[in-house]
Amino acid sequence: MGREKCVKGEEKAKGRKLKKLDGGESAGAFGDLINHSTKPIKLTEEANNEKSQKKVKTPKTEIQQVGISSFSDALKEESVEDFATKKKSLKRKRVKDEPKDGPSLSVSPRLKIKTDQPDESEEEAHERNSKKRIEKSIKKEEGDHPLPKKPKRTKEEIEEAKKLKIQKKEEEEKNRWRWWEEEKYEDGVKWKSLEHNGPYFPPEYQPLPDDVHFYYDGKKMKLSVAAEEVALFFAQMLDHEYTTKKVFRENFFKDWRKEMTPEERSVIQDLNKCDFGEIHAMHKTKVEARKNMTKEEKQTLKEANQKIVDQYGYCLLDHHKERIGNFKIEPPGLFRGRGEHPKQGMLKKRIQPEDVIINCSKDARIPDPPPGHHWKEVRHDNTVTWLASWTENIQGSIKYIMLNANSKLKGEKDWEKYEIARKLKSCVDDIRNTYLGDLKSREMVTRQRAVALYFIDKLALRAGNEKEEGETADTVGCCSLRVEHITLHEQLDGNKCVVEFDFLGKDSIRYYNKVPVISKVFKSLKRFMDNKEPGDELFDRLNTSLLNKHLSSLMPGLTAKVFRTYNASITLQQQLKELSNKSDNVAEKLLSYNRANRAVAILCNHQRAPPKTFEQSMANLQAKIDARKEQLALAKSELKQAKKEAKDKGNSDIKLQALVERKKAAVKRCEEHLLKMEVQATDREENKQIALGTSKLNYLDPRISVAWCKNMEVPIEKIYNKTQREKFAWAIDMTEDDFEF
Repeated sequence: MGREKCVKGEEKAKGRKLKKLDGGESAGAFGDLINHSTKPIKLTEEANNEKSQKKVKTPKTEIQQVGISSFSDALKEESVEDFATKKKSLKRKRVKDEPKDGPSLSVSPRLKIKTDQPDESEEEAHERNSKKRIEKSIKKEEGDHPLPKKPKRTKEEIEEAKKLKIQKKEEEEKNRWRWWEEEKYEDGVKWKSLEHNGPYFPPEYQPLPDDVHFYYDGKKMKLSVAAEEVALFFAQMLDHEYTTKKVFRENFFKDWRKEMTPEERSVIQDLNKCDFGEIHAMHKTKVEARKNMTKEEKQTLKEANQKIVDQYGYCLLDHHKERIGNFKIEPPGLFRGRGEHPKQGMLKKRIQPEDVIINCSKDARIPDPPPGHHWKEVRHDNTVTWLASWTENIQGSIKYIMLNANSKLKGEKDWEKYEIARKLKSCVDDIRNTYLGDLKSREMVTRQRAVALYFIDKLALRAGNEKEEGETADTVGCCSLRVEHITLHEQLDGNKCVVEFDFLGKDSIRYYNKVPVISKVFKSLKRFMDNKEPGDELFDRLNTSLLNKHLSSLMPGLTAKVFRTYNASITLQQQLKELSNKSDNVAEKLLSYNRANRAVAILCNHQRAPPKTFEQSMANLQAKIDARKEQLALAKSELKQAKKEAKDKGNSDIKLQALVERKKAAVKRCEEHLLKMEVQATDREENKQIALGTSKLNYLDPRISVAWCKNMEVPIEKIYNKTQREKFAWAIDMTEDDFEF
């Protein structure tokens, strides 16, 4: 009977159902993209009853008389993990039976517990206690002692730490450059004063020790410094699957031979005859040594890195100190690329100062290049935001050194991006009507543009850029789709006019989707595919430039990317309204937020591979949940006994009443912790293959999240970490709770 009450009480505590993300519409043109596969947390009575019967172990003991400190009081400072292991080892003292008319008024400081089992004889009790003493002595001899606990901080120390934290936060806010409160510069001007120390170059290559050798065809061979450095790059990757790929090996060997002397090239003809074993072993030894560094060595390394940051990691922008994002020039190595990139394995050459263009203000001190070198060029262009630039040798792309994400230049750019997306809201209906009308056009280029816009708006597809064939990975966007990337179905899964997409998008991430479309789009696609081979372009009359030129004529600043930002942000706002409930606790509200964010990630195809440690992590969390359930059952048992004692005394004993209140608080605390962990388990499972960070940082207007936090009374720290709060400081400061995207 006691067991059933305990389980029912637990069911009542968790009886509220968490909201489920509806499999409804996205915020695109016609909003039937997202078929949500998220599984809500199931806290129904039936499910909980089944779980409780399997996992919640009702204690066999009941408290008869409780003193100053009780079992649950002792546990309230413990972690759930400690509880699971320590519970078994706690010694419970058996006491003599109390008279039938109730417990004595004198309260013992020790727990007095009676068991549900029949009374045991004195001999049995003596034997049991003797056994415990023997076990205890054995453990003591074996050195099974608990680890010494850290000394608890005094109240004064805790208060002092809090004051210091608040003081530090106030100082940071005071010193923060509130650029969003200042007047903007005229169009095109990004800054008026810029001074920095240039980029940090990686250290020069150090030749291999004399006892580490390279072998070719079983014979020891001394390489030139340039060839040896490239050999080291390959040796460092022997544990990686890249070095087993044919394209990677061929590209590496081709570029490696370019770095060899003529004599080395005449000898080294076959990569399969090369033995990098000793070089690889040396690399592994260095990696292990770094892992096993002492505390002092780590501190020395940290201080050295901090000196580099202090010298190169900051600049003066309009006389304000700003952090530089990527001030270190990437060291040489082997190019990996995303997916099956055709250039994987090629040599990324060392960048020299002679390759670098420096940008600073005319009145600023020009950074000093490394000794014996000079800069390629020094510019004074205040219409750009980069501090230095160079061209890398693999794909010929220009690399830049920019300011950190929380800087004025980055913040202004973000602000402008979201403001343009907000402007689209006011004219998006007219634009949609325009491209729907263009679906009837007799001009093929107009009709192709209309279908492409339909997909960009509806599915949040990237526009796609023109690329030289064979030079980069075979990734495509909307405008560069080929006939082989789509399949048309007159009927599929109960829907008419279904388009099946299957292609590699940005970063070689597969995009696979089956979308019902309107008949005009379906008929147009059929016409586009007529008399074409699988490798032919679907939109052969259209490219990204033409598309964006048309969009800018409809609204200043409008590009295909703005549609992606707009649809992502509007989807978040709509989902938050549908899923959020002010009466939920913080954990449930955060689950609702993550589900809304997940809808955006699905819309934008932000996928990830499940973490390698996912299964173990979930198993650990489930163990914590099981332990917390046992703790909750025990806390309820103690509360029940305390209430019974208080009732027997006629509710007149102040100490017993205070004890009942403490027990109630302990039960409530356990229920809250249990619900929080169960919500966390659901959230982790649903996010297993979805990357929420990309959309949160790049596509979602932060003011939506800030306003939601204010309305729902959720601390902003629960949504954004410290780095993200610094990035979006402008939004946190200026946003009111009535903000609408």
